[in-house]
Amino acid sequence: MEDVLPAGLLELCALVGVPRERAREASQGFQKKVRSLPPLDPEVLSVFVPPFTSKDESQSTTTYCNNVNKTKRRSFRKKKERPKAENVKGLNVDHRVPDTEDISVPKDIDLVGLPELCFPGGLYISSESKEDHIHFLVFTDVCGNRTYGVVAQYYQPIQDGCIPANGQAHWESVQTGKAFACFVPFAVCVISRYPYFNALKDCLSCLLVHLRPFKDIDAEDHIKEFAAKLFLIPSPPPGPLHLIFNMKPLQIIIPSREDPDSPIIDLDLHLPLLCFKPKQVLQEAEDLILININNGDITSSKLSERETEIPDVPLEAAEIFVKRVQSLQLHYDLELCHLTSGINLSELQMRRRAWHQKLNTEVQQITLQLIFNIFREVKDHLNYEHRVFNSEEFLKTRAPGDQPFYKKVLETYMFHSFLKARLNRRMDAFARLELSTQTEEDRLNLMLDSPRRPTMEKMASKRFNPQYMISRRMVISMPNLQDIKPQGNPIKNSSLRRAETERARKFSPKSVSMFRIPEVHFPLVSQCVHSYYTDFINHLSRTISNLPPDDSALLARYFYLRGLISLTEGKLLNALSDFQNLYKTDIRIFPTDLVRKMIEILPPSERSQADRKPELKRLISQVTEKQREMTKVDDHVKNFELPKTHMQLDDFVKRIQESGIVKDIETIHRLFDALTVGHQKQIDPETFRDFYNYWKETEAEVQEVNLPPTVIEYLDKNECVYKLSCSVKTTYGVGKIAMTQKRLFLLTEGGRPGYIEISTFRDIEEVKSTTVAFLVLRIPTLRIKTVSKKDIFEANLKTECDLWHLMVKEMWAGKKMSDDHKDPHYIHQALTNVLLMDAVVGALQSSKTIYAASKLAYFDKMKNEVPMMIPKTTSETLKHKINPSVGETFPQAVNVLLYTPGHLDPAEKPGDTFPKLWCALNEGKVAVFDASTWSIQQHCFKVGSSKLTCMVMVEQSQVWIGSQDSIIYIINTHSMSCNKQLNDHRSDVMDIVVEQRNSIPSQAYSCSLDGTVIAWNISTLKVNDIFQLPCQNLTSIKLHNDWLWCCKFF
Repeated sequence: MEDVLPAGLLELCALVGVPRERAREASQGFQKKVRSLPPLDPEVLSVFVPPFTSKDESQSTTTYCNNVNKTKRRSFRKKKERPKAENVKGLNVDHRVPDTEDISVPKDIDLVGLPELCFPGGLYISSESKEDHIHFLVFTDVCGNRTYGVVAQYYQPIQDGCIPANGQAHWESVQTGKAFACFVPFAVCVISRYPYFNALKDCLSCLLVHLRPFKDIDAEDHIKEFAAKLFLIPSPPPGPLHLIFNMKPLQIIIPSREDPDSPIIDLDLHLPLLCFKPKQVLQEAEDLILININNGDITSSKLSERETEIPDVPLEAAEIFVKRVQSLQLHYDLELCHLTSGINLSELQMRRRAWHQKLNTEVQQITLQLIFNIFREVKDHLNYEHRVFNSEEFLKTRAPGDQPFYKKVLETYMFHSFLKARLNRRMDAFARLELSTQTEEDRLNLMLDSPRRPTMEKMASKRFNPQYMISRRMVISMPNLQDIKPQGNPIKNSSLRRAETERARKFSPKSVSMFRIPEVHFPLVSQCVHSYYTDFINHLSRTISNLPPDDSALLARYFYLRGLISLTEGKLLNALSDFQNLYKTDIRIFPTDLVRKMIEILPPSERSQADRKPELKRLISQVTEKQREMTKVDDHVKNFELPKTHMQLDDFVKRIQESGIVKDIETIHRLFDALTVGHQKQIDPETFRDFYNYWKETEAEVQEVNLPPTVIEYLDKNECVYKLSCSVKTTYGVGKIAMTQKRLFLLTEGGRPGYIEISTFRDIEEVKSTTVAFLVLRIPTLRIKTVSKKDIFEANLKTECDLWHLMVKEMWAGKKMSDDHKDPHYIHQALTNVLLMDAVVGALQSSKTIYAASKLAYFDKMKNEVPMMIPKTTSETLKHKINPSVGETFPQAVNVLLYTPGHLDPAEKPGDTFPKLWCALNEGKVAVFDASTWSIQQHCFKVGSSKLTCMVMVEQSQVWIGSQDSIIYIINTHSMSCNKQLNDHRSDVMDIVVEQRNSIPSQAYSCSLDGTVIAWNISTLKVNDIFQLPCQNLTSIKLHNDWLWCCKFF
């Protein structure tokens, strides 16, 4: 059972100091007034580890209470030297001192270097008592696992060469008027699995209060009781519940982590900001502290002046960080100056704790914003399908002054862990901040793999941004670009957004609840411990019964705690029942590994009882099946590298996807055909390299385009320039032809560049490639006839003519398809085809390049070969078409659709009240769109891995999704996350309907393929009723006039 239980607040407690004999010898030298006494070597005197009660206790509580000092505890104690007769004359000393006891110290805790860490400045005897002192330790093993220590140093007096073992020596010194000659320091070290620094500091402060008077109990007994009490305190589960217990004279608060992925924060995070200026905080340390745990050596090594200078944090991110830090209120006295004076210790303690919590939250948000500003664009260089990061291209997009910093960071293990979290699509604090700060433009970009050229809006903004006065080569791949015009969004800076920092500054701490842990009664014998756990469970049960059912977050934490305490008591079935309740309250904190271990140790009799309870039988089955199905998570990350061997089609598809050029498999197949024209159906490394390099060079050239304001004002703010011709002679004058996703225009040359529109793709009527005579030459010419102009545009494009002819026809056909089908994705796909054509022509440099490029003219061929006629009724009725599979490697079927109206909850922020369209795709994927702009709001979160069968909005904050894996997943519409599951069905969930009374949802019905219908209480998620229809293949249910109609498939 001990191996199953999670760690409590305390892992180990140690008393560190010097043995009596050595202290006596040192004090004699001190009394002789030796000028400089060397430091003493500290030792571990006693170690206290759980459990603190004996397993074979058979006597009654009364017997134990009468024999406190005989209670068996697990402890390690150095063998005590018997005091000399002359030193103990007249003292009531117990001469039956036990020898050293053998214990098993936790295997991953090494005590060899602990004494030196408890006395980092050395152990010196003093002529006067000094203030108690506390410091913190962090132990990290070679695997990165951490344990945490809090050390309290205190001083004991020595009189006549004797350390008093109880209160008699102190009493005698008072009677005789003799003063203590010297004081010897000791240290109490508490080691925990959790970084509860402030809580353990408060606990040790309370312990020192009890140790100081030297009453009638040995100090080690005080420490044993102290350690035993801490061992009984559990660590709270993640979420809005903190634990509080009485340590006398202080109330100790054990804070929980904010969510399962967040660390425990129990330290004043503003302390570095008090010690250093904000700019210094962003700098690395100038020396390295080395600690050898095996030998107990502590050394400090200054960095060599010859070493390279540590690079600075990126400039703009650093400036925002410094500005926000300067706005913090770091001094508690300033906070107090306008408040009334506290009248008791508890009030003062809680007031200061609330101030620290608020300040910690602000520091965390500022630091998170710093990390976000530094690494927000990493996602643009990730390939999720093949888990590839293109570090080289990422570095090219950084400002020259920032590149040394990024080069250092990209080599670190920490950044590698960050990449793994991004590729695993972990919804951590970074991802939540990214989601909450998305603009409408960002959401549109998600639908189309985001624009990879500077828009007119960005081009205009960077002209006034000092960060861009230095030329930057913005070389980013993936050309799928968007054509939907954002509705009045603020200007998005290409690296940082001021609006985001303002939004982050308004963040306020989340409210938390407190649960008071029952008192621990001593002596700590088995019956006393049992009484403590019983009180704990009863207190939790009363709290659970008094909570409203809609407060599921708190209910989940109380169920978790009650399950944990029941497990500690050995009540496995009760513990399993409480953990099973987490499915309906908050599945994020479900302790899968702990439950699996519990199932493994279930006795046959209790396993039989569990099998007779449907909910426990289902829980055991689910956990067991997950264990069988569990495979090692693929969390590797690799850097993109150009291929070194010949590639067949499948390998070529993988390489192109890894490069980030394009994801769609059918498009890559056409690219493969284009690059292998006239050759065997394989691509050599040199061809791939030439294609890739040309693609990147073209991107770089277009990124360098800097249109004057007189030209930008003619274009839409979301337009981007994708292709520029050479300077050519046209019927509109001399200049360069520019292509955006919407139009062609001439960038005229001369004293001041000007803008002349050639045509939008929608207005093109005819495109021809001809020749014109010039002396004895025939010059290739591109002719474009438009609907709105009588004049035909002609351009002497010479060698570029055939390519531009192909590109314009493809964009024209793509725009027509886009308009006919009301699907903007077609024009974006046409643009992808056009850019691939350009790269193929540039890479191959042969006589067949135009023929090869024509392999990519997908929409032009469709227009000529298989014209798709849209019926008039369809064309008039169809308003817009969206593609939920954008960003995926292949199209996916839409299994279920759900529309939820806007203003889901008045408590939602104004920017989040839009109506939503939910699309259930393959393998449990769900995409959510803003139904007012048709931009994507949540890109493919997953609920299970099976086909989804039905979706319904049960109430304003809940969407229920049925799955073929027999589970109903409950989505919180505010956080867009799945925190709850209903597991009572035994077959495919096929349909869900909601019953409303007085326009308020009162009950939900769900049906499964095996004929089971379940009525659910929407508030409590409890089963109101279950009935089994005498049929199979039940496919749908409908409510009508208080009748539930059930349909089956024959």
